[in-house]
Amino acid sequence: MLKKIRLLLALVIGFTITCCFLDFAGLTDGWPNLARWQFVPALLAGSLVVVITLLVLTLLFGRIYCSVICPLGIFQDVIAWISKKTNRKKKYAFSREKRLLRYGILGIVILAFLLGGTVLLSLLDPYSAFGRMTVNVFRPVYQGANNLLAGVFNHFGNYTFYHVQIYVLSTASLLIGLLTFGAVGWLAWKHGRTWCNTLCPVGTLWGFLSRYSLWKVTIDRQNCISCGLCERKCKAACIDSREGQIDHSRCVDCFDCLSTCHKQAIHYRFLGKTKPTETSPDSSKRQFVATLAALSLSIPAKALTQAAPLSNSNKAWHKQHPLSPPGSRSAEHLLAHCTACHLCIAKCPSRVLKPALFEYGAGGMMQPKMDFEHGFCNFDCTVCSEVCPNGALLPLSKEEKHKLQMGRVVFVIDNCIVHTDETSCGACSEHCPTQAVSMVPYKNGLTIPSVNPDICVGCGGCEYVCPVRPFRAIYIEGNPVHQQAKAFQEAERKEVILDDFGF
Repeated sequence: MLKKIRLLLALVIGFTITCCFLDFAGLTDGWPNLARWQFVPALLAGSLVVVITLLVLTLLFGRIYCSVICPLGIFQDVIAWISKKTNRKKKYAFSREKRLLRYGILGIVILAFLLGGTVLLSLLDPYSAFGRMTVNVFRPVYQGANNLLAGVFNHFGNYTFYHVQIYVLSTASLLIGLLTFGAVGWLAWKHGRTWCNTLCPVGTLWGFLSRYSLWKVTIDRQNCISCGLCERKCKAACIDSREGQIDHSRCVDCFDCLSTCHKQAIHYRFLGKTKPTETSPDSSKRQFVATLAALSLSIPAKALTQAAPLSNSNKAWHKQHPLSPPGSRSAEHLLAHCTACHLCIAKCPSRVLKPALFEYGAGGMMQPKMDFEHGFCNFDCTVCSEVCPNGALLPLSKEEKHKLQMGRVVFVIDNCIVHTDETSCGACSEHCPTQAVSMVPYKNGLTIPSVNPDICVGCGGCEYVCPVRPFRAIYIEGNPVHQQAKAFQEAERKEVILDDFGF
């Protein structure tokens, strides 16, 4: 019964989170944002209720988080299940804990975070790793399947499905997504929960706490005949059937072993305050503290900027500061809270958000940045700030968004076709929602853009529609710290009273 309950909860949670990352049609709008119940996002967002709930849950029942709530853990269970189905003779075996590696990785991640870098935490956080893998690897496949169905259905006059454009967010994000999928998938296929019990810092933390959980899976030595069935079923490799012991720091409470034992020798029951069977709490504490004290990590202080390629056709430029998304307050705030889960990127209806490489520096790799290659930030849209689970993007109302200045408009007259080709344009002015770009008289009856950066909100409408390539004539320079845009005032209109028809 426990196994069935766990499977049901895991399927519901895993399906919900996966659909939120895959959805491109707004079908999951209004669904519960279960990303807020992931440990690292909740910790960075300061959600004490969620953090305390997860801690209490672990101290009571063990690593329920890893088997029911964590999407990467659920993904590993799916891969392990498929592996078992394709090879029914497959057997797991007990292995010793890689304690130095486990606590070493956890210590490095904590120290890196304390020194101001979240890149390691972002790469190894299981929820964020699953998000990047889903958005960059699974989502294009999902979109391809949608387009295939759209072609079939449209042929018969049914337009339930429609074609969507499939594109790669960035080469780096695709590569990291593929590497994550390959590493986690291969380990799950061959060895079950090795990733959780060796490389995952969140799994190591829950493993440390689960040593003291009140409910544990235990072996009744009086009924056990050391047949090894439970050990061969344990994908966490934590059951030593010969010694009749379970390493509770690695047990993920999948309950597979409970239904395997024919002698009813394995139970999940209340134990109270019992000492761990394999290692003493004192020695594990000392080793954990010693690991933290011994390890150190240097975080690059200077941010690298991405230089624009050279061109002979028009004037080259590059942005001094990247545009961080609305609600991020500043690049520094984003760096301190974002784990690059890419949920905001997946949900952005305008396709404005893309993963950064080194624009924020090495510590901000894969975090979202504004890019206006495929669209611009809708003046009324606040979706990214609503879905962010970790406080990197704080919620914004539409009124607050209208006054928020993420960046400032910059006009490069040497690139403008009005100046170079003496032809009429004005696309940038037409797409500006705040009149930060307006057209003024130029020569030969032409008008040319004039910019007022103070009232610009940095939506990127002007940059997106500018026809000049490879370097646009107008672009948005990011604000390192978001500002309040000055209110724009419409031109005063004088009332004209006509005595007759006016002509």
